[in-house]
Amino acid sequence: MQTIQLYIEGQRVDMFKDESVSLTQSIQNVRDIAKIFTDFSKTFTLPASKTNNKIFKHYYNFSIENGFDGRTKKDATIELNHLPFKDGKIKLEGVDLKNGVPYAYRITFFGSTVELKDSLGEDTLASLDLSALNKTYSPSEIQTSLQADPNTTHVIAPLITHTRRLFYDSSSGHAHDDNHTGNLFYQSGAGHEHGVLWSDLKYAVRIHKIVEAIQNKSEYNITFSNDFFNSSNLPYYNLFMWLHRKKGSVENLGGLPSSSVNEWSVSTPPYNTDTRMISSTTLSVFGDVNSYSIFSLILTTASTDSYRVSVLLDGVEVSNSGNVSGTFTFDSIFLDNGEYTVYIESESTIVFSNIRWNIEYEPIPDLFYTDTFDTGSYTHTATFQFNISQQIPDMKVIDFITGVFRMFNLTAFVDKVTNEIIVKPLDNFYSTGNTYEISKYIVSDGSSVNVALPFREINLEFEDTETILAKQHDQLAGKIWAKQSWTNFEKLDGEIYNIKLPFSKVKYERLYNVLGGAATTIQYGFFVDDNQDSYFGKPLLFYPIIQTSGTAISFMTSESDRVSLTSYNIPSNSLSLNSATSKANINFFAEVNEYTNTSDFTDTLFNVYYKNYITSVFNQKNRLTKVTAYLPLSILLNYTLADRFIINGNSYKINSINTNLETGKSELELLNDL
Repeated sequence: MQTIQLYIEGQRVDMFKDESVSLTQSIQNVRDIAKIFTDFSKTFTLPASKTNNKIFKHYYNFSIENGFDGRTKKDATIELNHLPFKDGKIKLEGVDLKNGVPYAYRITFFGSTVELKDSLGEDTLASLDLSALNKTYSPSEIQTSLQADPNTTHVIAPLITHTRRLFYDSSSGHAHDDNHTGNLFYQSGAGHEHGVLWSDLKYAVRIHKIVEAIQNKSEYNITFSNDFFNSSNLPYYNLFMWLHRKKGSVENLGGLPSSSVNEWSVSTPPYNTDTRMISSTTLSVFGDVNSYSIFSLILTTASTDSYRVSVLLDGVEVSNSGNVSGTFTFDSIFLDNGEYTVYIESESTIVFSNIRWNIEYEPIPDLFYTDTFDTGSYTHTATFQFNISQQIPDMKVIDFITGVFRMFNLTAFVDKVTNEIIVKPLDNFYSTGNTYEISKYIVSDGSSVNVALPFREINLEFEDTETILAKQHDQLAGKIWAKQSWTNFEKLDGEIYNIKLPFSKVKYERLYNVLGGAATTIQYGFFVDDNQDSYFGKPLLFYPIIQTSGTAISFMTSESDRVSLTSYNIPSNSLSLNSATSKANINFFAEVNEYTNTSDFTDTLFNVYYKNYITSVFNQKNRLTKVTAYLPLSILLNYTLADRFIINGNSYKINSINTNLETGKSELELLNDL
């Protein structure tokens, strides 16, 4: 028998002597292949003792001011015989009363990975600070980014158009080609103003910078391990997200040249109020919103030119001054906890001698604390700044992370020592396990051997395949582009299980010369629907590949001017254009490669990250064995879900395990290790 110690936010709670706490653990479950699991307990009770009433602040009495907040989970630790067992969170479910007197608090314990979803909440990608990567949106900057090496540059411009179809025709005179079409053939002289117009292109950002921005956001308090999220892992690191916030052309929030105010100094202790500058652009507010007696923004300038002030909270505009001029105090700012950024919008260049956040905090009546944060001189320039937080797709942070996890079949758990969230592909996770011989701990009766496979078919696909060529592929081939349907080539019983990534999947087009049909080095993405109308779609992930010394293309710096480029970034679903270099790609199914027109890019998402696990589940020999064991403390305190249990000479992976922490009695669901 073990004794259980439970600590909530560092305070040990009293427990009923006969209370049983049962914890369920699972990292990958055959019943829900795409889900990332966390440990959880059944709801159990704690006595309404003097100690516990103090911890839960007499939660049953709703008239208490600043009482226990039952809406959020709290840090918790479980010990067995005073030895560390699990860190996680507890959630207060409610209070039981007898004869009007509090008797017990009902709580549930969750493993630490639950904090990923809790921390990220409903925030969108726009709430992340990517301001260091902002760029001017201009012909020269787009050209530079179109030719930038994506191996060393985090923001590039790929050859993906949002409106205009591109083609290549070197026919003499281009008889069918009116000016201002998307003919990429470059020819000098008047009357050949065609090609890719600079404003038909948008920027793209490396997704690793998004992952870093998630970790850098202080309120999340999240650190991922670098087992998978690292620069050496090219199938992940070379992925970019196209910055396509709206269909058609790029626009600013207010339709005017906009700049992010980025001259604030990062705050250093001591902090007078519950606010601080956490970067040169971002004010973090985390105090009691009802205690802020002053929350204003003061912009000081001698200019008489008109401008607007836009204030964003977690990437969403909450206040706009409208047209103002001269020195202006902005008091009408919606206040809530979160991260504030400021944008200036004006067609004129305006010099501000100072921009100040002015904050007064009154935690108790008549006790005032103040903070001011000054930029000093700041200049708004009348150029079109491409603010990534305003142009990044409208997607929740949790949906982005979940999408990346599902793309690469990643699993996550929290390291007890470093508190990092360890992220690994499932196969890598299982390869790190130890073995435990548990035959002597098995209860001889009550075991069962069941069918492991609950499905007859598993489908892996992208949510959005509605762009023109992907849609035509579906119509002509009778199969969704890049989708993998796995049945093990058998007709089986069971349900159909679907894994869908929350991203667009584009079929790209390599261009051939209309004259003679010779292949060019040009591949592009046409992000329109099958009516060739501009399309919104889901966020698009792709690999940019720099073509150097390629087929010359006509890049239009305006409607009348153009230059010839022989280096440019083309979009690709494969990491390389040469399968001898890499066969990796972000299709689930091994489609014919759009650039090489071959089928040798076989390292698909399915084959590399899913196949081992799924084929073992479909294996006729696979069984889901259920046994009961009384596991000793030496195993309970040390095993991980990557480990194997050995029973009578047979090796098993853990599908799930439910343990009574007091008795050590564990109900095990095991998959024979094929």
